Amino acid sequence: MLIHPWDEADEGEWKRFLAEHDFGQLIASGRDRDLPVVVPTHFVFDGEQTVWLHLARPNPVWGPLGENPRALITVVDDYVYATSRWQAAPGSPAELGVPTSYYATVQVACDVRIVDDPQEKAAILNRQLGHFEPGSGRTPVSDTHDSDRRLLPGIRGLELTVTDIRAKFKYAGTKDAAHRREIAARLAERGGRSDEAARAHLLRRLEAEEGAPAAR
Repeated sequence: MLIHPWDEADEGEWKRFLAEHDFGQLIASGRDRDLPVVVPTHFVFDGEQTVWLHLARPNPVWGPLGENPRALITVVDDYVYATSRWQAAPGSPAELGVPTSYYATVQVACDVRIVDDPQEKAAILNRQLGHFEPGSGRTPVSDTHDSDRRLLPGIRGLELTVTDIRAKFKYAGTKDAAHRREIAARLAERGGRSDEAARAHLLRRLEAEEGAPAAR
């Protein structure tokens, strides 16, 4: 992934993003395969260096992970299309602007440990329940409960240790402050699926550069 200096995320930025975006793709390349196996999945990130998740036992990802215990988790969100008009400098013709995408993405390189111990699998499920279903009242998963003992053999767990991060927040970082504020206004006016999230990223990054609250 190409990351320009003006798009690179700092540690706090990518950690906040992963805390709020807990669904991505697990990519396992294995050894000597034509293509990697790519699995969409929810996950739990501890905020520092560990990710947990579980997958069904028949999932094809186990083959490549057994061959090479390395994987990549990728998360992409808050993406929008930036039109030619938006990209063109204020006051210049729209045809001078090159349309592009604004987006946030984090790529997490990991060492992989496959978890088959029933107690450890139950612990992973309980972490996920605590994250995704807080206060639901659901009974914790246990390898001693009859119903859970029947379900646990059908899944395998993964404990992923983060070894490297590639994070990119592409939000008009090459534009001057006035141009970026104009783009922020356009996003607010359009009001599409991710326009407000993209606008928030753009203004937050502008504010960090200027060291003072950005105009909203």
